[in-house]
Amino acid sequence: MRTRVAGVLLAAGKGTRLGRPKALVEIAGESLVDRGVAMLRAGGAVPIVVVTGAATVEPLGALIVHNPDWRSGMGSSLVAGLTALPEAALAVVIALADQPLVGSQAVRRLIAAHHEGASVAVAAYDGQPRNPVLIAREHWPEVIAASVGDVGARAFLRSRGDLVTLVECGDTGSPDDVDTPADLARVTKAMESRGVHQG
Repeated sequence: MRTRVAGVLLAAGKGTRLGRPKALVEIAGESLVDRGVAMLRAGGAVPIVVVTGAATVEPLGALIVHNPDWRSGMGSSLVAGLTALPEAALAVVIALADQPLVGSQAVRRLIAAHHEGASVAVAAYDGQPRNPVLIAREHWPEVIAASVGDVGARAFLRSRGDLVTLVECGDTGSPDDVDTPADLARVTKAMESRGVHQG
């Protein structure tokens, strides 16, 4: 029986530079949080936990976990997401709501790498590690201990580079962030021109 891999979507930020919470932003009639959930689901992650904070969102088919400490940064949201996962989840794919150009195929590749033995797998784009990332349950205590401020899993990944399997995903999408109105306009244009879907 293959390992059950869950998904955690971090969607708690206020979106200060964007001027509104990113989770509420819509592209082509679909919110970023809904796109993130669809991407994780299509990639094979189950169950999916969405960590909220600045905005109230209720995407279908996901467990909503509110992080009351969201203002402290991504670290507390990651901890909230990991601690909410059921015991049946033996690994997790962590994704960010503000990266709508990431495709579900990236999630599939990370899960495949895990099934082939990787305990930590990181999506790479032209060889550069970005998001999403997969982390096996055995490492969650260390990830939680290192997740402070706005670093999320970054501190763990940097300190345990020996564990990391890079999985090239440059042909599946892009990890571009939606941080500013200019970013949103660029990403929206890219999605329209490339016909990006979650399948």
